[in-house]
Amino acid sequence: MKNTTKETFVAKSIKTSRVGRAPIVIPAGVTVSLQDNQVTVQGPQGKLTKTFDPAVLISIQEQQIIFSPRDGSRFAKAMQGTARSIVASMVKGVQHLFSKNLEINGTGYRAVLKGKSLELFLGKSHSDQYQVPEGITLTVTDNTKIKVEGMSLEQVGKVAADIFHFKKVEPYKAKGVTIVGQYVHRKEGKKSS
Repeated sequence: MKNTTKETFVAKSIKTSRVGRAPIVIPAGVTVSLQDNQVTVQGPQGKLTKTFDPAVLISIQEQQIIFSPRDGSRFAKAMQGTARSIVASMVKGVQHLFSKNLEINGTGYRAVLKGKSLELFLGKSHSDQYQVPEGITLTVTDNTKIKVEGMSLEQVGKVAADIFHFKKVEPYKAKGVTIVGQYVHRKEGKKSS
């Protein structure tokens, strides 16, 4: 049996991120500009800007975005992979919008879109109001299907989660809001004897 010491474990765990080392190729139709550690990505769908921690060095060389840790600290190496992942999703988002689909289940449960406000009727004594943030487009079909679209993967995920939390799906009759593709744990109700 191998003798694994704490030192070898630590040495392995602080290697630079494999994800972070891979450069991002800037596709045709997309422009990327860099000012200090603020990255601006512009494409057919619009523009996204994000500022990153100075622990990561970001540079543009020959139509590629390169990420490297500023020093040998564990934090800088972790942030290298995080920054690379976020910028990659920004490059994708300005080309093709990200989307998430939600479904509402339950008798009388429904959603109504009024301009930039989503009204949800989820079996409560009152309706819930949700203000749609800038950069997000909501589409409601059949009063029960909601499509969330936007350039920012992070923002699309947050909006979907916000709507989901108004009425999480319950495990017996699956009433509530579900994110399509998400596993719903079901339980069998009590049987009458």
